[in-house]
Amino acid sequence: MKLRTALLAATMLATPLVAGSLAARAEQPISGLYVSGGAGINFKQDLDVSGGGNLQSHIGPAVVAAVGWGFGNGFRAEIEGNYYNNQFYKGAGGHEQLYGVMVNGYYDFNNLVPMITPYVGVGAGYEFANEQGVHVSVPGGTFAAANDTQGSFAAQGILGVALPLTAVPGLALTAEYRFMALIGDRSYGGTTTSPAGVAKPGSMKLENDYNHTFLVGVRYAFGQAPEAPMAPAAAAPMAAPAPAPARSYIVFFDWDKAILTSRARQIIGEAATASTHVQYTAIAVNGYTDTSGTPQYNMGLSIRRADAVAGELVHDGVPKNAIVIKGFGETHPLVPTGPNVREPQNRRVEIIIH
Repeated sequence: MKLRTALLAATMLATPLVAGSLAARAEQPISGLYVSGGAGINFKQDLDVSGGGNLQSHIGPAVVAAVGWGFGNGFRAEIEGNYYNNQFYKGAGGHEQLYGVMVNGYYDFNNLVPMITPYVGVGAGYEFANEQGVHVSVPGGTFAAANDTQGSFAAQGILGVALPLTAVPGLALTAEYRFMALIGDRSYGGTTTSPAGVAKPGSMKLENDYNHTFLVGVRYAFGQAPEAPMAPAAAAPMAAPAPAPARSYIVFFDWDKAILTSRARQIIGEAATASTHVQYTAIAVNGYTDTSGTPQYNMGLSIRRADAVAGELVHDGVPKNAIVIKGFGETHPLVPTGPNVREPQNRRVEIIIH
């Protein structure tokens, strides 16, 4: 395998990703059923033959297909079927086909970088290694195996990126690198021919099988709702003509965040100042989320947002025992939406001075 060949292949695989990114943005966490498929090339490391020698191979094709389930929090699990084919050369002949089933687990880093979603995965399963027309020099002569298949447990690691296409909610392009290793040795029956031309039954033991695979593909998640258009930032409440200060304030948050922006701190400061000019019985701090993610996760996120606002109020001089913190999760939306919709105006905390 030449370095320039590998670099050329990697460049060709990356081209669809770069081109497509001009029309896409980061996707929501997958929640529910999805299917995926990919095709590309496989680089096989030299196969060591027990007793001496090895089998070197050309770059070959690779195909995978999978069905999986997303849990709505970045984690996914799937069942994969795969196929690899590499031709032997340099003092050997024939080719090896790998095919099998793997169970994979993934984690998607949603919104880690703009436009794309990186992900990592690991998998384990069972692979069949089929050697066809293999002939190679071994101690005592030449070994030949017409067609023999042996199974082996296998494991793999996966690095990839997904490029969601907003024109079709749930559809994404993918690009992946995979390293798959067959675990344990495999023995193949055949015929050993001595230098004198005498043939007798023999066997060949292969000691490793390491594969480096580059794939491009597509993935479709069923039931993904389209993202709501980004709403403009809400302006601060208009000052009432009456001399009394406003009694309600709203602080907005970025998606899946409980971090206060500079604008949020300014609004909280206004609420703290207003509380010093009126007599109140309590200051309610109520947290909310949009409907993306699971209800359980959103409930915790709403409480974290309310805690962040309450902490800033205390920092600005409001007595801690005057504050009542509540989290309402994705209930009571300011803008009604369906499930799994990112709505900026629903990601909020309301400060109410009673």
